[in-house]
Amino acid sequence: MKIAFIIGTRPEIIKMSPLIDEVDKRDIDYILIHTGQHYDQEMSDQFFLDLELPQPDYNIGVGSTTHGKQTAVMLEGIEKILQSERPDIVLVEGDTNAVMAGALAAAKMHISLGHVESGLRSYDKTMPEEINRIVADVCSSLFFVPTEESAVNLIFEGLNSHDIFITGNTVVDAVIRNLKIAKKRSSFSDIDLDEKFITLTLHRAENVDDEQRLVNITNALLEIKGVNIIFPVHPRTVKNLQKFGLYDNLDKAEHIKLIKPVGYLDFLLLLSNTQLVITDSGGIQEEAITLKIPCVTLRYNTERPETVHAGGNILVGTNKNLIIDTVNRIISDEELYLKMSQAINPYGDGKTSEKILDIILNAYKQDDLTIKSPDNIEGLEGRYLQRIEDDLDVRGYERENPHLRIIMVFEDNRTIFPHEHLNLKNKMFVVEKFNSNSID
Repeated sequence: MKIAFIIGTRPEIIKMSPLIDEVDKRDIDYILIHTGQHYDQEMSDQFFLDLELPQPDYNIGVGSTTHGKQTAVMLEGIEKILQSERPDIVLVEGDTNAVMAGALAAAKMHISLGHVESGLRSYDKTMPEEINRIVADVCSSLFFVPTEESAVNLIFEGLNSHDIFITGNTVVDAVIRNLKIAKKRSSFSDIDLDEKFITLTLHRAENVDDEQRLVNITNALLEIKGVNIIFPVHPRTVKNLQKFGLYDNLDKAEHIKLIKPVGYLDFLLLLSNTQLVITDSGGIQEEAITLKIPCVTLRYNTERPETVHAGGNILVGTNKNLIIDTVNRIISDEELYLKMSQAINPYGDGKTSEKILDIILNAYKQDDLTIKSPDNIEGLEGRYLQRIEDDLDVRGYERENPHLRIIMVFEDNRTIFPHEHLNLKNKMFVVEKFNSNSID
């Protein structure tokens, strides 16, 4: 068996690192394809060394350019590599252009695709990440979703529940793995980690390219008192803060410390010691709840709603007063702070990589990774709402009714994923009815 990992950005490398470890541990053949979407010394050779990962077998070196050109160059390069290597499965993670290019290449070549962190949705199609993750899910054979909520997203899009696996998120595995490396390797010295402080990250285009939003956020930061704010400033953010005449006010504020962007290991160490994080990053919302750090998110929507529902994350958008009030309330209200820091992590127990690989190996043994034309064409007769009084689970029901597939179950006015051992007694559920016709 051979696995092809496609990675292109720092978050992908980080979240794939524990899965690569697991494949290594089980002595399974694999290749690493690095698209070079983030291509500089830190993002290439040194970053892999820092994370104690093997160097990529291939580096397409696409660099930074337009979305269309970047995707096209990656698609061409990945296709050539897959033609040569012929892996049994391609694994992609998340929602980058590298993910979309890898997904399209695998699908066109009839190679099974496993999408790690599948099913996330912000329902905001102005975000390029939303398009990428939807396209990847359409191309996938195996869906490794972090939570039941993300599984239900896929169910509502008509995907087969039998191919969806709720595994947790490799971000938990990665934080556990990489924090150990950070404590061992990090030479971070800009901040006294024993002092109480807030960490801020701000980089999303919808925030830093919009003058009014950036003004609102800046003014809120200036009015938050009583606690120091550590702000590793992204180059794009620096450029726009200067463009809109906001940089000097932040730089002169006594309670705000602007520092250069820090590497992943240094940032992980910083985050693990912070009192509170303010961010517009998706990944940091996950890392914060994993590290039990209350999170305030400068967005109006999130593809990580589980962090909000769990109680560890609050969305504030870019409303100045709401940012100030929320931050002040969290750091001054011990009960609220404790509740947020003790929120149950919705992303699992750090065993996600093991679960994903077990599923892949089982599919390989069952020859379920082979993509071939069907012997029968299934025609959808319709979808029907049903209720039974029998003591029967999903698996048992589908065995008794081979032309029916349960697609969703309702309980207490909410939709739940049709786990195979879920008891259906006295529950409402929706089934799809199929007719199969042989192909001559």
